[in-house]
Amino acid sequence: MIARGIRNNNPLNIRRSKDKWQGMKALQTDPQFCQFETMAYGWRAAFVMLTRTYYHTYRLYTIRAIINRWAPPNENNTKRYIENVCRLTGIGADEPLGIPSDKPARWIMLGAAMGIQECGLEGFDWFAMLRGWSMARE
Repeated sequence: MIARGIRNNNPLNIRRSKDKWQGMKALQTDPQFCQFETMAYGWRAAFVMLTRTYYHTYRLYTIRAIINRWAPPNENNTKRYIENVCRLTGIGADEPLGIPSDKPARWIMLGAAMGIQECGLEGFDWFAMLRGWSMARE
């Protein structure tokens, strides 16, 4: 079975909220998670959240800080999530990621590792991820 985040074109499983993301499907049939028209739009939303909301607004600069908020312990095995993302990226849990515009590769690796943690590799579209990054930076 294909992961829910892949089926929803929402690779980081962004929860539904009052936010109306660019590229959201007009009809949202998943009661918990956003559904996007394309995977690139799902990645765009993910990178906007990570680089604008989490970095600039919440001032979360490390993998540990970001994932503690993204995947809180009351819903997830947050410790394992952090360990897996650090292993995949090669970035330490408390190592500053850097400014997204100065260190884009680190933020793209973070997104990719979180997507793998959320959905696995089946159906993972690397080019959609890169398109989403570009769309988020425009």
